[in-house]
Amino acid sequence: MRRDISIAAEPRATRGKNESRRLRKRGLIPAILYGAYQEALAVSVDPKQVTRILHSKTGHNTIFNVDLQDRESSPAMVVDWQYDPMKDTLLHVDLKRIDLTKRIQVSVPVRTQGEAKGVKQQDGLLELVTREVEIECLPDEIPEQFTVDVTELMMGMSVRASDVALSGSMVLMSPAESVIAHVVAMRAEEVVAPPAAAEGLAAAATPEEGAAPAAEPEVIKRGKKEEEGAEAETKGKKK
Repeated sequence: MRRDISIAAEPRATRGKNESRRLRKRGLIPAILYGAYQEALAVSVDPKQVTRILHSKTGHNTIFNVDLQDRESSPAMVVDWQYDPMKDTLLHVDLKRIDLTKRIQVSVPVRTQGEAKGVKQQDGLLELVTREVEIECLPDEIPEQFTVDVTELMMGMSVRASDVALSGSMVLMSPAESVIAHVVAMRAEEVVAPPAAAEGLAAAATPEEGAAPAAEPEVIKRGKKEEEGAEAETKGKKK
């Protein structure tokens, strides 16, 4: 979805770890701007501006303007990003120029609405299986999210990707039969034997003192007889 947001970008003449450290000291991070049949450019951007976009309602599907000083101003999207695993701060982002006249493929969140009858009347459980669907559409028609109504779902019923209401230039790219949500039976809790019962089972498994040892399996006995027969035959041949 296109938003009236602009972020400033500065060209980078050099690359590498040292350059990245210098940028971060200035409060910037390295980025790449590419796409729309134009040259890829190494730039630097303000990570706070990018973070606000990623945390907005439209998230990574937000289309905003990248102002590259006097060189260009292009609509773009954040298509990849890297976080510092310790500090949880942005380290690098990839920005893709967007041609507003051409269709693009995006993942759109799916939300459920209502309380399923299978939960209220049959003590079932509403299970969410898929939280996003893939669609293709024009950039200006990317929806913020899809909403599906689960009120009429009974036990064993489901809502699938094909049930998502599309409009305008939208075309479903996810498999039509992909389950978004369904009502299933509550899983039975595992029955754990009390300590006393467990001790009784252990005692039953241990042979009592003085009891006769368990008989060897018949296969083993047969094997011993065959070995004894083979030894006797060998001795006869030596004689």
